[in-house]
Amino acid sequence: MEKALRVIEEMTRLGIIKSYAIGGGIAATYYIEPVLTYDLDIFFVPAKEGLDELAPIYEFAHARGYADQAEALLIEGFPVQFIPAYNDLVREAVADAATLKYRDVEAKVVTAEYLAAIALQTGRAKDRDRVVRLLEGAVVDRTVLGRILDKHGLVDRLRKLGSSADEK
Repeated sequence: MEKALRVIEEMTRLGIIKSYAIGGGIAATYYIEPVLTYDLDIFFVPAKEGLDELAPIYEFAHARGYADQAEALLIEGFPVQFIPAYNDLVREAVADAATLKYRDVEAKVVTAEYLAAIALQTGRAKDRDRVVRLLEGAVVDRTVLGRILDKHGLVDRLRKLGSSADEK
């Protein structure tokens, strides 16, 4: 993964993408116990808005000999899925990403608070589980999370999640 992160940093330096942050399961491993995940999710802000925001990434990758693997690119042996920042919440998560170290590489990672908010917004079972684990792990600043959820209309989703967890 270290080599893949170096390539992603290079894409940022070259202006292929404006900014990025690691999201999903790999981001969660920075805050809670690891879960099984198959790829590196990269939320990114495209350098140029348009119909095919992924095209410059794929052109760069293919020119370097990286192959497609399902919905991901296989970069230095690691599957990487590039996800355009698709709404205000995700754009904020990328803008407020923490710079963390993975071995010898610094990488942008979605903070625990934004990771929980995005998971609530997405709402899949594995995302709801991630929210619970983030909250139980005491890695989330609940005041910051509350502001994010309030701003993006997600407070009720957290309440529903809490009441369904209480029923178990």
